Amino acid sequence: MNFTSPRRRFARAAVAGLALTGLLSACGGSDSSDSGSGSSGPVTLDFWGWANGQEAVVKAFNASHKDVKLKYTKVTDQLTMQKQLTNAVKAGNAPCLLQNTGEYVTSWVSQGALADITPYVEGDKDKFNPGSWATGQVQGKVYGVPTSSAPAFTIYRTDIFEKYGLQPPATWDDFIAAGKVLKKHGIKITNYAGEDPSTLEVLAMQAGAHWYSIDGDSWKVDFQDEGTLKAAKVIQEIIDNDLNSTLSFADYAAVQRNYDNGGTATRQISTWQMSGMVQNFTKSFGDWALSPWPAFKGEAPKTPAGTNQSGNLTLVSEQCENKEQAAKAALWMSTDSGAVKTMASPETGSGVMPALTDSDAYVSEAISEKLLGKNYEPAKKIVTDSLGTITTDWTFGPNWTAMFTEMQDEWAAVVSKKQTVTDLLAHMQKWTVDDLKRRGISVKG
Repeated sequence: MNFTSPRRRFARAAVAGLALTGLLSACGGSDSSDSGSGSSGPVTLDFWGWANGQEAVVKAFNASHKDVKLKYTKVTDQLTMQKQLTNAVKAGNAPCLLQNTGEYVTSWVSQGALADITPYVEGDKDKFNPGSWATGQVQGKVYGVPTSSAPAFTIYRTDIFEKYGLQPPATWDDFIAAGKVLKKHGIKITNYAGEDPSTLEVLAMQAGAHWYSIDGDSWKVDFQDEGTLKAAKVIQEIIDNDLNSTLSFADYAAVQRNYDNGGTATRQISTWQMSGMVQNFTKSFGDWALSPWPAFKGEAPKTPAGTNQSGNLTLVSEQCENKEQAAKAALWMSTDSGAVKTMASPETGSGVMPALTDSDAYVSEAISEKLLGKNYEPAKKIVTDSLGTITTDWTFGPNWTAMFTEMQDEWAAVVSKKQTVTDLLAHMQKWTVDDLKRRGISVKG
């Protein structure tokens, strides 16, 4: 499924963590207040981010605001952000505003790096869809304003499916059955990159798993709950039956050529991934269509929550001296119609769906008519419907980054059939509990 960005997949260093006690213990950081700088003129807020389109949004913000100005610094990528923010927090000069993704929020809150902005943004909660709003919350407090939502769906080759008499898979059982038919003709149904365990992550989310949860004053870890094992069964059957390609995203163009040439017939993706297909395809434009994310048999549709592919937020640092102004600026960037359109467009922004409750008006901005051809109009409903079924109860634990890095190493052995998915889960259960204990964090599991 390959949800993670190429830059993140090959990372082998976790964010530097601080030894923590209890559940979420704040530490470090300078005292800050919401008072102005004391000098005349507008308040200037530093804003760090990496997404395409942000510079244009900042320019529009500055043109429409007199008392608050944003000073934008473009960071190379997501991983660079974590490293630079770590250094800035330690030095006491963190930016007021920063882009980040949902899996890092709990970790940064536990380090005392983020400000609770609930009083400034709670009144605007209804402007956002529940799945996106949940990514910025930890223990009921809001630390970030969502900038994108996480529609997820299957994109499939209509010409291949029609040639072999297949319908778009409605369930995972259908998906496996279609994969067995395609295998007879030398075609894979999906691709599992050996460095990318996001496949397991998103299927576990959909199945109702909870790898991390809060139990009293402790974290609870469970990589072997019913939902995770249900997801593991689907993945294992796909691997055991050789229904998946095993192309690494180290050669991103090669993976895209494989889809374009018909070597692999489906992907489970979000809107932003279409841009990579459009940029690399030469043959199959118009031969793709969308269908809903496959459901588990007998269950209602459920879309995985935002992972790092689209769970973006604008966060406010604890060291910011103008927290209220920063929170309001974050709200403006996520709700102003011009700013939202800029970011939703694959040409001017990042091709992500906005986090707003009413996102229908932006669907046409975020999906590719060139890629979908005659299937473009029907695709819009698939995207909007998926926004109504997004998981809202997934929790990223305080050592998520380190855990995911360990899972990346173990996932390669799963894809190469050197261990089973359940072997991986048993390893991750022990490893994650032990790692949290080493960090001084109270844990059960």
